[in-house]
Amino acid sequence: MPPITKPSLSDLSAFVAVARHKSFTRAADALGLSRSSLSHTVKGLERQLDKRLLHRTTRSVALTEAGERLLLRIIPVLAELETALDSFGEEHNSVSGTLRINASDTAARMMMSRAVPAFLARHPKAALELIVDRGFVDIVKQGFDAGVRFLGAVPEDMVAVPFGAPVRFVAVAAPDYLRLHGVPQSPEDLHQHQCIRQRMPSGRIYRWEFRREEQELVVDVPSILTMNDNGLMLEAAACGLGIAYVPEHAVRHMLEAGGLVAVLEAWTPPPSIMNLYYARHRYVPATLRAFIDILTER
Repeated sequence: MPPITKPSLSDLSAFVAVARHKSFTRAADALGLSRSSLSHTVKGLERQLDKRLLHRTTRSVALTEAGERLLLRIIPVLAELETALDSFGEEHNSVSGTLRINASDTAARMMMSRAVPAFLARHPKAALELIVDRGFVDIVKQGFDAGVRFLGAVPEDMVAVPFGAPVRFVAVAAPDYLRLHGVPQSPEDLHQHQCIRQRMPSGRIYRWEFRREEQELVVDVPSILTMNDNGLMLEAAACGLGIAYVPEHAVRHMLEAGGLVAVLEAWTPPPSIMNLYYARHRYVPATLRAFIDILTER
């Protein structure tokens, strides 16, 4: 009886890449392989294991039940291998390897302003994979080293590292809208206005927060328009469709140009803090420690 051939590390890594990207084409690009070569490798893995790991159609790739089980088992193993290689690299004072971070679009733009260029310049042997996702993902299950969200969205079992300046949200509207509908003087006045609400990745509608001295108010504003993108909300507000509630840094240029006007400024909302977070009980690779150092320098 011929000996059973066990899958190689490269075969398993190829499968994980397809599972993460949910696409043979994108996984092949990430691995530097041709799509046909990658497909051949995964088919060979399925033959070796005598299990179908992926459902394939002309438009999508999805894990089978067996594929889900295999992915959950080998991701920790591959992570341990990366840890061992990181530790070996640290002995030579070298930060190398790929750091995978999942972030919201707001967080990604904040990091692109300084942290990402500084990290890549300071550590030329390292690479960064920054994935923007509006929805909340399980960073451990999806193979990310860290995630970046506002503190309120960070899971309790994670280590959170705050960075950057506090982010303040502001209520804004077009001058034409305010001339037609009047300027709200208190958060309660918003119930008499058209507001542009935001649906969060969790599915809930974001409620607007305000504070004046010791008084705090949370308002579930009325709306005829609901969106899930800050840029589109600003465009809608600039068109005079209502009052929007967005991060101040995202609207600063429109306020300076006069296309939008801030309202309820006396009711400054409590600022939100951006946090990078990672699993509490997992080894922190050198690349992640190096990136955290850059985030917390200022």
